[in-house]
Amino acid sequence: MKICILTIGTRGDVQPYIALGLGLKAAGHEVTISTLDEFKTLVHQYGLLHDSLRGDFLKVAQSTIGQKGGNQLKRIRQYIEMAKDTLADEWTSAQKAEVLIYSPAAIGGYHIAEKLEIPTFTAFPTPLYSPTKDFPSPFLPFRNLGPFNKLSHQIFAKLGPAMYRSPINQFRKNVLDLPPFKGENLLRGKHTTKLYAYSEVVVPRPADWDESSVVTGYWFLDAPANWQPDPWLVRFLQEGSMPVYIGFGSMFMGGGKQKTEIVLQALQLAGQRGILATGWGGLTADHTSKDVFVLDSIPHDWLFPKVATIIHHGGAGTTGAAIRAGKPQIICPFVGDQYFWGQRTADLDIAPSPIPQVILTAERLADAIKYAVTNTNLQQRALSLGETIRAENGIERAVKHIFNNMH
Repeated sequence: MKICILTIGTRGDVQPYIALGLGLKAAGHEVTISTLDEFKTLVHQYGLLHDSLRGDFLKVAQSTIGQKGGNQLKRIRQYIEMAKDTLADEWTSAQKAEVLIYSPAAIGGYHIAEKLEIPTFTAFPTPLYSPTKDFPSPFLPFRNLGPFNKLSHQIFAKLGPAMYRSPINQFRKNVLDLPPFKGENLLRGKHTTKLYAYSEVVVPRPADWDESSVVTGYWFLDAPANWQPDPWLVRFLQEGSMPVYIGFGSMFMGGGKQKTEIVLQALQLAGQRGILATGWGGLTADHTSKDVFVLDSIPHDWLFPKVATIIHHGGAGTTGAAIRAGKPQIICPFVGDQYFWGQRTADLDIAPSPIPQVILTAERLADAIKYAVTNTNLQQRALSLGETIRAENGIERAVKHIFNNMH
């Protein structure tokens, strides 16, 4: 069968869907990943088809970071205009499909599914679209809102697509010949099937969810078979104690130089070697010592088992990769569900309390590093949970669910 997967955003928003695509391809199906052009090479590297989506909302946000007033309004107008291109490209790609899988970040997925009337699955790495009493919406920085937990999910579900309501309704009317949309909970009279790519041992499945919400386990994308590490990195790892990994993924930020100084000072205060992944995270490679190895990015499945602890922003994928490696982690969240994963890992006792970026200091980070690299109970819990995660096969479970529910 021809399967189209729609996703848009950072590399972390693309990798798990490529992993799922590989599982579907192994089951004998033709898989197209529809996403930004910057990931075309990555998609092809894994032997999957690629369709282009316009709409790099993150680059627009990055270009205006720190700007205020009218510039924010201008950015919103840019988003709305870009959304029209994104919707058009998603429609072009999805029309070839017999099965549709979409990330909610790909704003046209639900509406295209309604028009095409083909088997459709929403997929996401965070429990964001299934209201529950157990915890508040992961996109809110609260640990618990008590009786308002469930309401917070419902509010977010309405506010999330609100900015794009106008281009979406134009798209529904002019392209899909559909009436204005009222919500994305029901599709053809049934609850939208939601596949969540994380493990139930990390976030237990709420008892108040119905069968439309499925926790499959993680979708890990391992390095290609022919990938080789930098020989200088291999030598760095061999010539000293296990280093600490620091990387903030695709989280662009102002003051990258200052953040880098905080990180380097924290390593020095904690007496640890480090591996600094610059990526899109605003970290810089200037003025590092022989005890710090700087790289752009690296496959997590290869590096994470070789470090002492993992400092990161708290993206769902990086959190899962650190858990899988059996290593303690320190989460320094910027926005959104990163706070949720930071608190979740602390609750599991595989990480110290998260340190939000707004209060990140060298002293706080150094204390967290010392705790993570010396606390044997924390290390043992991380090791044990890693063994459990490595025994799971979230992709296999997701593929099985998709083909058992294609109706």
